[in-house]
Amino acid sequence: MGSGKSTVAAILDVLGVPVYYADAAAKRLMESDAGLQAAITAAFGAEAYRDGRLDRAWLAAQAFRDPASTRTLNAIVHPATLADARRWLDGQRAPYAVKEAALLFESGADADLDLVVGVRAGTETRIGRVMRRDGCTREEALQRMRRQMDEDDKMARCHRVLDNSDTARLLPQVLALHQDLLHMAASRSRTPHR
Repeated sequence: MGSGKSTVAAILDVLGVPVYYADAAAKRLMESDAGLQAAITAAFGAEAYRDGRLDRAWLAAQAFRDPASTRTLNAIVHPATLADARRWLDGQRAPYAVKEAALLFESGADADLDLVVGVRAGTETRIGRVMRRDGCTREEALQRMRRQMDEDDKMARCHRVLDNSDTARLLPQVLALHQDLLHMAASRSRTPHR
């Protein structure tokens, strides 16, 4: 959260790489999937939807109030988002595609991927970004961040890590990653399948 993974994904998107934005997909599914709406309403109450539209602020307040509520929402939304991502990835024909997701390891989505790239930034930088992006307080940002996997543990599981601190130059790192992934994809396409 606040590391800049969406920025990295947006750069790759501009380069023509298909990008699946898991958070946007989850929001879309919570709005359009009747089964998901019913499950959210059953777990959190009818207040989750107002005039047929998801009340994101209300649901976020409920889901982030305690770890059990967060787990409940994730258990409802993650399977639907994972299935949607698999369908999307199966339809891609580019040399490679990217899945941008905040809870990649927590949801088990990393199992479907060939390579996991992490984006790292310092804690204070991340807090400031989350506060600006979400219009929340420092404590609210910290509370949300505490509900995620430890940053060091997460980065240790990644195959590659990009540095998006305030002093790092992100664009050259993303361009180098893009070239590496194109080379990897080209090497795979030349390898005979058994």
